[in-house]
Amino acid sequence: MKKLGMLIVQDAVWNTININRAIGRSTWYFVDEFHLLLKEEQTAAYSAEIWKQFRKWGGILTGATQNPKDLVSSPEVENIMENSDFIYMLNQAAGDRKILAERLNISSKQLAYVTNSEPVHGLLFFNNVILPFADDFPKDTELYKLLTTKPSEVEHDKPRGK
Repeated sequence: MKKLGMLIVQDAVWNTININRAIGRSTWYFVDEFHLLLKEEQTAAYSAEIWKQFRKWGGILTGATQNPKDLVSSPEVENIMENSDFIYMLNQAAGDRKILAERLNISSKQLAYVTNSEPVHGLLFFNNVILPFADDFPKDTELYKLLTTKPSEVEHDKPRGK
């Protein structure tokens, strides 16, 4: 059932992209735990096809995963990587660093930026450029409070006492 459910969701996304394209609206499709779609042959093939056509149809496609080695185990990942202009890489485990260094031609000096790195420090890949970055966004701002993904930093409504 899981395979069928994933294909139905992908088809619904593609239909939404077509509808939005017809009215001149862009669609941003964000897939967390993207490697799960690449585990099954049918959803992997469909994902690769969507990835190839998405930008032409007014779409912005983002795939996120914590372990790139899960991605590269799929035969479809070559098509996806070749059709990706932008990669945002944070701290990586040793096995993932090795695989990514080979796939993306990352030098050992550049790998230092994703080896035991601070949160929101890493490497950006855009076309053939690899750029180290450190995003030390000020934490004492309203925008930071809205954007943080750390549950301990999110203010919750406190129950009202008597």
